Amino acid sequence: MFTHKQVWAAIDTIAERYGFSPSGLAKKSGLDPTSFNPSKRNGPDGRPRWPTTESIANLLEAAGASVEEFTDLLTGRKGQPPRRKHIPLLGLARAGKGGYFDDSGFPAGNGWDEIDVPGVTDATAYALEITGDSMLPVYREGDTIIVSPGATLRKGDRVVVKTTDGQVMAKVMQRQTAKTVELASFNKDHDTKTLDMKDVDWIARIIWASQ
Repeated sequence: MFTHKQVWAAIDTIAERYGFSPSGLAKKSGLDPTSFNPSKRNGPDGRPRWPTTESIANLLEAAGASVEEFTDLLTGRKGQPPRRKHIPLLGLARAGKGGYFDDSGFPAGNGWDEIDVPGVTDATAYALEITGDSMLPVYREGDTIIVSPGATLRKGDRVVVKTTDGQVMAKVMQRQTAKTVELASFNKDHDTKTLDMKDVDWIARIIWASQ
């Protein structure tokens, strides 16, 4: 018999393992974004709420995880997460054009290449190849950055930002509120940029770079 705590702990581990927050995984699964939040795990009367088998099936499919992996987590056998060999690759200069991303910043459509990156466990990760010198001195032309659209964002993270007018840029997230986001440039000679969130299409965290 599995306990309520074990089931939710397994869901949390799947979310973290594949680069999602609980709300991000719920959204990717086609559920209400709050479905997996800790506040929804008990009812108003304090009685435990259990996820349905349908929601578990949806989250495993969305994350790219297997039933066996989930079962191992339930029984305490954490094992090793599956490792991807290839992930989608796109040139940064092309990323601002339409058709390559969905509304949440996940890869979509055709035109993507692939890159060999053994060891990546994030099922949502993709790669962007740097072009030009606008991101010097941190990223140079030809460098490849690995981006996770499902990863939780924190102050100080290196991120890729796509604006509604098609600009795509790599920055350092200084501060984010419900209305604005402050982005610092890698080049210290450039001022911090403040964008209205209504002008931001999506923000995704950079989790690795080949340099």
